[in-house]
Amino acid sequence: MFSLTEVASLNDSRAPFSTLKPWWDVFTDYLVLAMLAISIIAGTLLISTDQVVCLPVEHDTTPVNTRRELSAANSGHPTNLDYQQYLYIGQVCYHQALPWHSKYSPYLALLHALLLMVCNNFWFIYPKTSSRIELFLSILRKCFQSPWTTKALSETACQPLESKLGRMKPRSVQISQTGARSQAEQVSFSSAAILDRKDGEQAKALFEKICTFRAHTEAGSLLCWVYVGQTLFKVAKLLAVLGYASSSAGTIAFRHVCQPGLGDLAGHATFSCTHSLAYILQKLLLSYLALVLLSGLVGVYTLYWLLRRSLRKYSFRRASEESSFRAIPNVHNDLAFLLHMADQYDPLCSKRIAIFLSTASESQLLEIRQEHRGDYEELQRQVRRDAWGRLELRLCALPALPQAVYQMADLEVLRLECMAEVKLSAKVAQMEALSELQLHHCPATMEPMALAFLQERLRGLHIQFTDVTKIPSWLYSLKNLRRLHLSSHLCSNVLALESLRELRSLEILLLQTKLTKLPCSMSTHLRQLCIQNDGTKLEALGVLKKMSNLQQLELLCCQLERIPPTVWCLTGLRRLDLRSNGIRSLEKGADFQHLAQLTCLKLWHNCITTLPASIGAAGSLEELVLSHNELESLPHALFALKRLRHLDLSHNLLCLLPAEIGQLGMLQQLSITGNRIRALPSQLFACLELMSLQLADNALTTVPAEIGRLVLLSRLELTGNPLKSLPLELGCCLLLKETGLSVDNALFETLPSRVKQMLEICLEKLQGHPVV
Repeated sequence: MFSLTEVASLNDSRAPFSTLKPWWDVFTDYLVLAMLAISIIAGTLLISTDQVVCLPVEHDTTPVNTRRELSAANSGHPTNLDYQQYLYIGQVCYHQALPWHSKYSPYLALLHALLLMVCNNFWFIYPKTSSRIELFLSILRKCFQSPWTTKALSETACQPLESKLGRMKPRSVQISQTGARSQAEQVSFSSAAILDRKDGEQAKALFEKICTFRAHTEAGSLLCWVYVGQTLFKVAKLLAVLGYASSSAGTIAFRHVCQPGLGDLAGHATFSCTHSLAYILQKLLLSYLALVLLSGLVGVYTLYWLLRRSLRKYSFRRASEESSFRAIPNVHNDLAFLLHMADQYDPLCSKRIAIFLSTASESQLLEIRQEHRGDYEELQRQVRRDAWGRLELRLCALPALPQAVYQMADLEVLRLECMAEVKLSAKVAQMEALSELQLHHCPATMEPMALAFLQERLRGLHIQFTDVTKIPSWLYSLKNLRRLHLSSHLCSNVLALESLRELRSLEILLLQTKLTKLPCSMSTHLRQLCIQNDGTKLEALGVLKKMSNLQQLELLCCQLERIPPTVWCLTGLRRLDLRSNGIRSLEKGADFQHLAQLTCLKLWHNCITTLPASIGAAGSLEELVLSHNELESLPHALFALKRLRHLDLSHNLLCLLPAEIGQLGMLQQLSITGNRIRALPSQLFACLELMSLQLADNALTTVPAEIGRLVLLSRLELTGNPLKSLPLELGCCLLLKETGLSVDNALFETLPSRVKQMLEICLEKLQGHPVV
């Protein structure tokens, strides 16, 4: 056999990975060592000989009184067996009479403990996961063992900008940005003031290594799934061991009856045997089962920790709040899982890595890159895909545009932020895939050859500015531009919107400004116009009459007070959004019959008290949003909209839902949250296509039993109502899982166990794991 020290050395492989060992894995390792000790002790005891002693059992016909007299005389019964025969019979009965648990359970326990040890550390030894773990730990070790890097980047990311002004030389002019949400000042400084060339190169190398590792690990979730798999296997194995070992513990007994079939050899057919180690083996087995049970509970907790929230996304919000870091992006997949595991060891680990992921650190190191080399490969590592799947490069607070950018022929979106001045050279013609340019507080000029190229290739342009003089004049010559987004907080009409009429290909115009009027000579061939006016009153909308091709119109926070009459001239309009305009009435001039193609109408966050009967003329309407108004009743014409699929009447003053609601046969989503409705009409449940029904914060006292007819219902909100019980017919809504049913906990408990179990079964089928 081998000693406990040698057994413990088998688990030494966990030491290098202790950073990724949460407390439950460490505790399981100690439990495994205890299991190994018990199995080795029991196995050592089984090596001893003469464990079973057998005596023949005589079937004597002597009267009882005679046997008692013989026993009193200590005469006994002669067996006529010698010592060798006793040994032979003992060995035969050891193999035949004793249950197999008494003979082999210690060895099985040893195998189970070794298997549990391997399973608990499987993701550390599996080649495809151990390589990522070792690389992560090496990066983390360098972050801790490099005080110069940590100190320098901490100053870059954490210290207030004002404290640096006295000891660093500015590289560019301050750019102040005022807005509704925040006021910030961004200043670009020379990295050489913080890091010398050698330290900067070392910091840059570590930063590049982290970026490469991030791109590699965020591409998949192998680590997460392997850890979940090994945990599930460990729990299943422990439950199996607990099941068969607990049933076998009672079979270990001290006395056994043996019939070895040696009557011809020994002269006796039946023997009474004793197992000398039965008592201690039983105690050791019970101790082993207790450890197995404890390990199983730890495994169940581990599964709960893994499944209670998504571990494939990690946010540095706490690190930003505690350390004043700036704009640390979230990480996903394997890198997020590694950071979650490291947090169980020490939250300082994620804070050290957060330093290298912060925007300030990135800006400073990108500046070093620009000063020293700035080659194509380094820029290529920064390319990411945006929400539309396009290749995007984001450069922030650089002293100049790197020349290597022009070599990126497959780049589709170039985003430049807070750069003092950018000049695009004729080399931009090499960027054949470039289709969108975004300039955030970044004035840009370009050579004639570059302008000629962009006039042909550029399809999208996003400009954010605080000074009208920073608007590039070449904007109005982009003849193939299709999407334009202008964002600023300037008051009055400082934008030269009249010049946009020269952009013949412009289809989408988004203005996030504070306009007071639209010029009459504005571009009239738009398909989508969105104006977010930040509460400034917008007047003079007569130009809308000329926009015959307009399909989507959004006038947000424009203080219109009523629907502009020019809207009724837009016969091709499909989507109309007039959010937060203070509209009070639709009666005057409301003529929806001219909007025959309108499919979406949003009049939310206004002060509308009544709806006109003409709303029933919008026969193509599929989505109607009237939430956050002051409606007290609904016209009958509203329910003539046979194509309506989404109706939002939440947060109004409705006391009654008309019975005509049943005429909306195609209705899929209905929201009447935050009203005063006391009862639901039975006709509502004739809308068999309903999938979402939001009835929260009303005065409902009962829910009709007809709700069971809504077999497609997957979401039902009933919170905030004086309900006393729920209908049993909810069990007929097969798609209504427990997470889609929003009710008070006490109200949910009033359902019969059969219905609750049905809801839980639906949830289990959809999620793929049991309901906890």
